[in-house]
Amino acid sequence: MDQNQRASRAYQFHPARPAIIDLFNLYLGRSSRQKSEDSIREPPNKTQKRVTALNRELPPRNEQFLLDFEQLQGQFPDQEQLRAVTESVLISLVIQFSSAEMSVGQGSQSIVAVSSTTLSQSEMMPASSTIPNSSNFQSSNPASPLPSVHGQQSTTRVNSSIRDNAINSLRQQQGADEFDGAKSWKPGKALIEWLHSCLDVIWLLVEDDKCRVPFYELLRSGLQFIENIPDDEALFTLILEIHRRRDMMAMHMQMLDQHLHCPTFGTHRFLSQVTANISGEAVTNMRYSPITYPSVLGEPLHGEDLAASIQRGSLDWERALRSIKHALRNTPSPDWWRRVLLVAPCYRLHAQGPTPGAVFTSEMICEATIDRIVELLKLTNSEMNCWQEWLVFSDIFFFLMKSGCIDFVDFVDKLVLRLEGDQHILKTNHVTWLLAQIIRIELVMNALNTDSRKVETTRKIVSFNKEDRSSDPNNPQSILLDFISSCQNLRIWSLNTSTREYLNNEQLQKGKQIDEWWRQVSKGERMMDYMNLDDRSIGMFWVVSYTMAQPACETVMNWLTSAGVTELLPGLNLQPNERLMVMREVSPLPISLLSGFSINLCMKLAYQMEDSMFSGQVVPNIAMVETYARLLLIVPHSLFRPHLSRNPTPLSKPGASLLVLEILNYRLLSLYRYQGKSKNLMYDVTKIISTLKGKRGDHRIFRLAENLCMNLILSLRDFFFVKKEGKGPTEFTETLNRITITTLAIIIKTRGIAEAEHLLYLQTMLEQILATSQHTWSEKTLRYFPSILREALIGRIDKRGLAIQAWQQAEQTVINQCTQLLSPSADPTYVMTYISHSFPQHRHYLCAGAWVLMHGHPENINSANLGRVLREFSPEEVTANIYTMVDVLLHHIQLELQHGHSLQDLILKACSNLVFFIWTHELLPLDILLLALIDRDDDPQSLRIVINLLDRQELQQRIKFYMLNRGLPDHWLLSGLFKRVELQKALGNHLSWKERYPTFFDDIAARLLPVIPLIIYRLIENDAIDAADRILQLFSTFLHYHPFNFTFVRDILAYFYGHLPGKLILRILNVLDVKKIPFSESFPQHINSSNAPMCPPMDYFATLLLGLVNSVIPPLTNNSKSGSMGDALNNTMRAPLNKTPTSQSGPTNTSESQKTFYQIQDPGTYTHQAVVYMELLMVLGKVLLCQLPLQAGSTESLSAGRSTPSVSGINTSNFISRSGYTSQQLSCLLIQACGLLLAQLPLDFHVQLYIEASRLIKESWWLADGKRTVGELDSAVGYALLDPTWAAQDNTSTAIGNIVALLHSFFSNLPQEWLEGAQLIIKNLKPVTSVAVLRIAFRIMGPLLPRLANAHSLFNKILSSLLNIMVEVFGRNSQPSTPVEASEIADLIDFFHHVVHYEGQGGPVQPNSKPRPDVLALIGRAAESLRPDVQHLLSHLKTDVNSSIYAATHPKLVQNPS
Repeated sequence: MDQNQRASRAYQFHPARPAIIDLFNLYLGRSSRQKSEDSIREPPNKTQKRVTALNRELPPRNEQFLLDFEQLQGQFPDQEQLRAVTESVLISLVIQFSSAEMSVGQGSQSIVAVSSTTLSQSEMMPASSTIPNSSNFQSSNPASPLPSVHGQQSTTRVNSSIRDNAINSLRQQQGADEFDGAKSWKPGKALIEWLHSCLDVIWLLVEDDKCRVPFYELLRSGLQFIENIPDDEALFTLILEIHRRRDMMAMHMQMLDQHLHCPTFGTHRFLSQVTANISGEAVTNMRYSPITYPSVLGEPLHGEDLAASIQRGSLDWERALRSIKHALRNTPSPDWWRRVLLVAPCYRLHAQGPTPGAVFTSEMICEATIDRIVELLKLTNSEMNCWQEWLVFSDIFFFLMKSGCIDFVDFVDKLVLRLEGDQHILKTNHVTWLLAQIIRIELVMNALNTDSRKVETTRKIVSFNKEDRSSDPNNPQSILLDFISSCQNLRIWSLNTSTREYLNNEQLQKGKQIDEWWRQVSKGERMMDYMNLDDRSIGMFWVVSYTMAQPACETVMNWLTSAGVTELLPGLNLQPNERLMVMREVSPLPISLLSGFSINLCMKLAYQMEDSMFSGQVVPNIAMVETYARLLLIVPHSLFRPHLSRNPTPLSKPGASLLVLEILNYRLLSLYRYQGKSKNLMYDVTKIISTLKGKRGDHRIFRLAENLCMNLILSLRDFFFVKKEGKGPTEFTETLNRITITTLAIIIKTRGIAEAEHLLYLQTMLEQILATSQHTWSEKTLRYFPSILREALIGRIDKRGLAIQAWQQAEQTVINQCTQLLSPSADPTYVMTYISHSFPQHRHYLCAGAWVLMHGHPENINSANLGRVLREFSPEEVTANIYTMVDVLLHHIQLELQHGHSLQDLILKACSNLVFFIWTHELLPLDILLLALIDRDDDPQSLRIVINLLDRQELQQRIKFYMLNRGLPDHWLLSGLFKRVELQKALGNHLSWKERYPTFFDDIAARLLPVIPLIIYRLIENDAIDAADRILQLFSTFLHYHPFNFTFVRDILAYFYGHLPGKLILRILNVLDVKKIPFSESFPQHINSSNAPMCPPMDYFATLLLGLVNSVIPPLTNNSKSGSMGDALNNTMRAPLNKTPTSQSGPTNTSESQKTFYQIQDPGTYTHQAVVYMELLMVLGKVLLCQLPLQAGSTESLSAGRSTPSVSGINTSNFISRSGYTSQQLSCLLIQACGLLLAQLPLDFHVQLYIEASRLIKESWWLADGKRTVGELDSAVGYALLDPTWAAQDNTSTAIGNIVALLHSFFSNLPQEWLEGAQLIIKNLKPVTSVAVLRIAFRIMGPLLPRLANAHSLFNKILSSLLNIMVEVFGRNSQPSTPVEASEIADLIDFFHHVVHYEGQGGPVQPNSKPRPDVLALIGRAAESLRPDVQHLLSHLKTDVNSSIYAATHPKLVQNPS
């Protein structure tokens, strides 16, 4: 073998090889230019079905080839070597041609001519060999139409008569190349013979007995898509066989739920195959497309490939529209919209590159938007109050239009046609109001001002004007709609003189009424009392916001500054000559007033307020800051702009920096997460922290930025990079590094690591985090960490013993310094001497030294000197002091215990000393001290001290004071004056020192909001359940102010699933304001205070799933039983205003209208999904959710003579009638909902699902019935594995089909890391003894392989498990119940070929894709255990360069044949 391999390598570098290749290229019409074009052409596995012939110069006459080749022969003496080189080149050309999209005439003809000529010249085939006439091919036997040549030894031995036929027909074919494609092609006899000669070669190459070239090469060749196929049975037979095998192979690539794949908005998934040229942070913000669509070879298409492939009117177009309309009703984040939208072609710049993940074209968005408008008009016409829905929609509509995702002129044209089709829909002025919202967008103004169709567009816009006559004429909305036509006409009138004649004069005249009202109310002063406006005045001011936005803006600003200014009294922190002017407080504008402002006015107000707050000379009042925050929350799509990454940045002034950070930390955290900008904000804040942590004295802004970063890190719900760019240690503080590890543990354990790249980065990330940290985590903490993190951290050496030794060595020197500095009679001038001359390491021991000198009597310490020194330290030096002091005090307690002192006395003494630091003199930040103590939970006393500190009256009073001043957690509902807390009272001495800028929302108590949840985590880890319960009881009301309290509850329940007693679960639930969360009505009945939650009946879970179907998953069709699904949903989930709908047990106490963002800030855009998930975490035992959709909708359960166990506890008819679907449709949607839900539950449930799914498959009637024939079995299995969407439409779904669909829905929502557990399915199906079960296993697991193309290790594991069960059925020693031919599994063989190429490429297969050598080795080892006939079909998936065309052409294997 070694000799053969060396010979093979020699042929690769033989001097004749380039000359032979050039000669072949010349006669094949392939120039070097064309080859380069070929290499950059689009791969053939996109969805296009047509192939365009390349424009080439005609090659030389074929007769000339013999002379040229003989001349070439004469140049090389070793004819045997020349023959071998020629064959090598020929094989490579065959592979290339079968991988390229070429016409039969230009491609295969030359291959046949050249191959036959070459072989004849080399005298490798006896002239007496005969081949039957190709025209005798039989379609019934497509596998091998050349039985008489099966004994041939050479891969390309062809009768010379074929060569003659092919050469003689060359001239005819060259003429035929120029025929008119529109005419049918009727080739002559010679050409037909030549064509059959080509087919002979192809069949010789791919015949199963020899498998010279894998049939798979034909599948990816594009041959079946040639144009103008001649009317020839033999050619048709080949193409039909290619189509058949391609379709079978592609099926294994696709998940059964692909037609139902939907946007759930909350499930982050990443697309590594389309992110090669995108920055790391952009990748982490990407998700799976809301819809998926298979390419020709079964790979999922993404982004613009997908969008371009969907034709208007197709089923896939309908699916896309359902997804968009679902999004318009459920308000996903702007981040989601930005990722899925394509800019309209008319607005797209040529320089713009492709948009990864973007799947919705402007035409789709336009159609869905019009559908939503019609839907809202119908609701409005039915006397239903849906003003809030209109407001939410107008915000999204403005965003879509401003983003250029809708062609405005096209939109107006289509809207006119749609509304003209039903004269009774447009009865109100809502459409005019919508258009008035967007009329100042630049793209819209251009369309009305400079576009060639401006006159026609203007006329159409004006045609939407209606006389709006409401039953309540003084209602603000009615007044706005009554005057909005006038506003619109006035605006268009000011835009363009050429269109004025088409405007409505009556409406223009009506505009005078607006001016008159404005003159009377403002009286020229532009001043209004917004707290005392009647309904008519509110409505008229809304109208003014559309006609006179600038005066309206000035009026609002005048109100906010109307109380005047006052001078901040000089205090300890102000120099006598310093003056600071502050606006006096007024009431902020209420949400009810702001919501009716035009978006144009909202934008003007936001800009004006930012200018006043961040650049003005006067400190703003809280009312202005609160009104600003409310504006951003009301229209989150239209108004959002990142604060810290703008240019110019608002951080130019110290006061502005503090204000921006306060707004971000206490008002806009949820908004940034909604926008998908939390990570970018974290990076921006980290830059601030890194510049401040070493600066002396800047404690206030540093601690505020650090607390903001804590909140941001803890709010992240998917994997993140700790550095935006570059290598080396993080720029985090020690505290943030530790919190990052905790967040990683929560993310990995409760949500999983989504992609392989993140797993690879994890180790680097940990190195970056821990590079500057000496911390080690306790065994009890590591016990709950996910295994991947635990294994990485468990080996860290605990440096605390070394730290104590370092302290003991320095202790005497430190005590001497501290005695001079901290004795009651210490010289004040020594402070600066100490700061300037002490060693940095000794400065870290200052607080520890003070602790030792106290001797339990804090009054012995000179607190003034200590406070002054700590304030002059840098923030990180203060942090280091806290961590060192905690180590020393815990060490001292251990020493004292050894000397027989009472533990209780020692704890009380330690706490009284800490109170001196924290409350008496406010020398240290409490939040950092508590974090330092809980990080030392390996010492049994640390948590006792924490609990004692949290129990103390000083802290409880402080929190009560905070809640009293802060008001309700829903700050946007507050209508009175905000009370500003004095700086020193809010922040304490340490943080307020040298500071003069007043606080707005900041407070020492508020700094504890991210810390208390971490304390609860640590108490549960240490089995201190009673203590955790007491702390939650103490702080449950306070935790309502936590910006992400819902997320905290969800995460802690998932993180400790199976370890929490029922009593503590109930206490955790009280962290939420349950009245605001749409839990199901029966939920409280299933939670009790006993030690374990009760398991509810199955009907409860069925109702929860139905809620997901209605709220999370797009409808299956646009026409359900009760009209559009939107109507059905609105009818079932709505009630008249101020009434709450009720039902028996479902989650139907949803509010009567679509929620705005500020009402659902946490969890944000997928409230219902998150709520259902949390309900299940709290009530779910080991109940098997999978049983419900698997069996309830199967037609088999309805068939006579077959019994499938029904799901107990469900009134099926009532349940189905409530859904608005047929039982089959509902079954499909429940499968989707169940898969989505199960994917988020803890891993324990995944194991249960796999076990149950395997059991149901093995017990299915056709597999359990031993009397079934093989044919019947295969037929039943094939029937079961049809897509359940089509099964639902045809009323033919089966239990096994539903199981596979559920697993695929489940897989599509799983992070990649958790997919490894799926191997349990195959394990539980073993032993596999039939092809039927083998096919089921492949159908379940096959679609995972393309998804794992970038996860090499997991790919190999799944591939190996599939190979193992194939060995069970087709192994050398296996004894199947019925003998099965190898040809029966040709599709599985093709799938193996395809998927290893896909993985080798890391995405869709290209002409030059190669399998990885280790994958070939893996298959080669497994193949050795297979029967010879099956092993033969896999002969090219080996590393043997002599038997495998992939190995022979693989650069690594050719160079390293060992």
